[in-house]
Amino acid sequence: MADRAAVGKILERAAAEGRSSLTAPEGRAVCEAYGIPTPAEQLATTAEEAVAHAEAIGLPVVLKIVSPDILHKTEAGGVLVGLTDVDAVSAGFTQIVDNARTYDADAKILGVQVQQMLTEGQEVIIGSVTDPTFGKIVAFGLGGVLVEVLKDVTFRLAPTSTEDALSMVDGIQAAEILRGVRGSDPVDRDALAAVITGLGELVTDFPQLSEVDLNPVLATPRGATAVDVRILLDPDAAQEPVRFTQEEILASMNRIMKPAAVAVIGASAEPGKIGNSVMKNLVDGGYAGEIHPINPKAAEILDRKAYPSIADVPGDVDVAVFAIPAKFVPAALEEAGKKGVAGAILIPSGFGETGNTDLQDEVVAIARKHGVRILGPNIYGYYYTPENLSATFCTPYDVKGGVALSSQSGGIGMAILGFSRSAKMGVSSIVGVGNKADIDEDDLLTFFEEDEHTRLVAMHLEDLKDGRAFAETAKRVSKHKPVVVLKAGRTSQGAKAAGSHTGALAGDDRVYDDIFRQSGVIRAPGLNDMLEYARGIPLLPTPRGENVVIITGAGGSGVLLSDACVDNGLGLMEIPPDLDTAFRAFIPPFGAAGNPVDITGGEPPSTYRNTIALGLGDDRIHALVLGYWHTIVTPPMVFAELVADVAEEFRAKGIHKPVVASLSGDVEVEEASDYLYDRGVVAYPYTTEKPVAVLGAKYRWARAAGLLSNLSQR
Repeated sequence: MADRAAVGKILERAAAEGRSSLTAPEGRAVCEAYGIPTPAEQLATTAEEAVAHAEAIGLPVVLKIVSPDILHKTEAGGVLVGLTDVDAVSAGFTQIVDNARTYDADAKILGVQVQQMLTEGQEVIIGSVTDPTFGKIVAFGLGGVLVEVLKDVTFRLAPTSTEDALSMVDGIQAAEILRGVRGSDPVDRDALAAVITGLGELVTDFPQLSEVDLNPVLATPRGATAVDVRILLDPDAAQEPVRFTQEEILASMNRIMKPAAVAVIGASAEPGKIGNSVMKNLVDGGYAGEIHPINPKAAEILDRKAYPSIADVPGDVDVAVFAIPAKFVPAALEEAGKKGVAGAILIPSGFGETGNTDLQDEVVAIARKHGVRILGPNIYGYYYTPENLSATFCTPYDVKGGVALSSQSGGIGMAILGFSRSAKMGVSSIVGVGNKADIDEDDLLTFFEEDEHTRLVAMHLEDLKDGRAFAETAKRVSKHKPVVVLKAGRTSQGAKAAGSHTGALAGDDRVYDDIFRQSGVIRAPGLNDMLEYARGIPLLPTPRGENVVIITGAGGSGVLLSDACVDNGLGLMEIPPDLDTAFRAFIPPFGAAGNPVDITGGEPPSTYRNTIALGLGDDRIHALVLGYWHTIVTPPMVFAELVADVAEEFRAKGIHKPVVASLSGDVEVEEASDYLYDRGVVAYPYTTEKPVAVLGAKYRWARAAGLLSNLSQR
């Protein structure tokens, strides 16, 4: 059990003294209180005490200056390593104190730390930092100078479970070193995991610990010891953003997405005005609820009675869409709040995105006062197709389906709309979030989790207002529905100068990458990838295991498809002898079984049909990747029709396996690919990468959701 009281006393003393860091002995005491091993050590205030402590601890020892004013001990000449006799210890004490006074004449020197010198072990770093997006996170990686050179580090939200901690130890690129190489013994993974979980618990219990740096931690086959401890304090690090409960979010979002009445503040009868486009989309889109135009200078707009103010509208109003200049929003929002609206959809720009944060803060404060949730500002609006709701100035969209999409950018929102229309992708919702002054992606996820019309959520985002809330919500949602995210800004512009190794490593894209993975989120590398994942993942059945087989009519495609499988983390099945014999019965002697199964390009439709049927029918095979080469013997549409027929034949038998296809050939393969896609086979012309990427995304979700049976290859 952690000794929270002991840590509390140390932090109270440091706070009373106005310090922003703990001394090394205090850091050691904090670690001990949470079960984190440290070397034996004692504080010496004289050279004689240093010698006595060294003899008691056992030579060799390390000497380190102890001063609340000197954070970087090495820079101050405040560290001596490998002192093997008492004379060296005595002289070292004097040298370290002199160096510290030269470095900072005003520094308060408490003494010199005499520490047991550990002479073996693999150096790793374990640390925690207060990330501006995700709050408390823990980091693990190779320690010493390697952490700065290789930056081979992985991150998780704090606190961490033992399972997450072990995944961190195994998740760095150099994990093989920790497992033992060239005859060396593996380190104690459980001991490392215990340090990680202990640190996560510590910073969760005491969030004012803004940074904790354990570097190096020496890992051996017998344990793990934090050799150097550095802890920074900041009361602001304990602050958390305002959060709504799941029940509060759903109460508001249900009214916003399924409103009985919508008011358009700034409605206009003049074509070309945003207020006119919003009205037209609501009316022409088929929304069946009440639509109330608000315009003090009009009596009627689009055959609807207009009102000078939302306060004049009879009955309740669920949503107010704002199509007025930014400077008029506060007064109009005050009226909407008094009216009891659930959602304010702020289309206008001119807020935080232009530097006008005061105006944005003002409207948020008004909304909070009245219990109104804000979507935006600076957005194109939103769609919810089950209600035929097009509360936007963009073009309407009416192809209903199970994909919900959101974007932080209006331009990306239009790309989403265009792709959806072109691909005939059925959507449940498209939402612009803009500045995210209030409603964030976690609010949308909370609604889509409960929405019976949504099967998959895909989101474009540039940042997260509350990354921890998003991660926690996404982890819950992704157990049942895939969550795909395109995070813009993957390339780091360089971390801000930080006072510790851990601090310098946090704040970049790897934090997003690791925490998304921890939350079961499928990360898309680009916009088209996000859209193709959103389109294809719902079509593919969930695989039952990891065995993927490639069947191809072209050897070159087989090689590229194999590469794509490896790149996307798919396991190519090792074909057992009996299955190899079965495949060879259908392919020519100059073809190749194994995996890929190369049937060669000149084969008739029956060869494709028989080998695909064999792949679908064998329980040991869990997914098929097809490579087609355009020939006159098996033209593209013939191939497409036979694949669709075989797939449907096995579905009728209750056998549902994911099948993706890559079609190479002349322009006829485009029509053939569309034909297959419409029939549940994710197919693309002219690319071996895309179909496998979609299959890989399906697998990543299935693994994270715990839906794979992990059947071994037999």
